Amino acid sequence: MKGKRYTKHQILSILEQVNRGQSLAEMTRLHGVAVSSIHRWEAKYSGMMKDETKRFRLLEEENRLKKLVTDLSG
Repeated sequence: MKGKRYTKHQILSILEQVNRGQSLAEMTRLHGVAVSSIHRWEAKYSGMMKDETKRFRLLEEENRLKKLVTDLSG
């Protein structure tokens, strides 16, 4: 069964609520995610603001394109 997909905006919103002091158990129950998912998101997005997610997405896309060029060239 494929899990839910959350946008980066939604992930940052959930992490913001956790950082403001809402309990982790409450957030997992409310949003239907596992505790391990929240910990993984914290590792990936810690300290990131909502406006930085666009730049992060662009960098990921650029890296993907560079890898495609490298694979096609070699």
